[in-house]
Amino acid sequence: MPVNICKDSIDLGIVTKNSAALIKFYRDTLGLEQTGEQDMPGGGHMTRLMAGTTTVKIVVNGKDPKGEAAPGGLRGATGYRYFTITVNNLAEAAEECAAAGYQVPVPATEIAPGVTIAMIEDPDGNWVELLQHG
Repeated sequence: MPVNICKDSIDLGIVTKNSAALIKFYRDTLGLEQTGEQDMPGGGHMTRLMAGTTTVKIVVNGKDPKGEAAPGGLRGATGYRYFTITVNNLAEAAEECAAAGYQVPVPATEIAPGVTIAMIEDPDGNWVELLQHG
């Protein structure tokens, strides 16, 4: 039986060893609103940020993870490689990220008539796609 979805978005957990760098990127540079934080079982800590109705959870475990994600965005490996945030100021946002020192592996690019994307790399090498219609 399929699941009965009861929220119009998903929540995303990003596990890191350096939450300060990720919070600076997602909250201070991209502008996601911090809505809370909490300690987790086993000595971990979670900071919650909002992107529309999606919660982005920045998680530090009590112990360092055994492995790290492969770098390289879309072509680096299989699995979860990026997520998309729809914006109405893509060019300015991508420029601000670049000016703040973040990598922009895919600058603002029209991929279809009226659809523009940019890919930004967070401090851990995760990619965030910014997408703008019209």
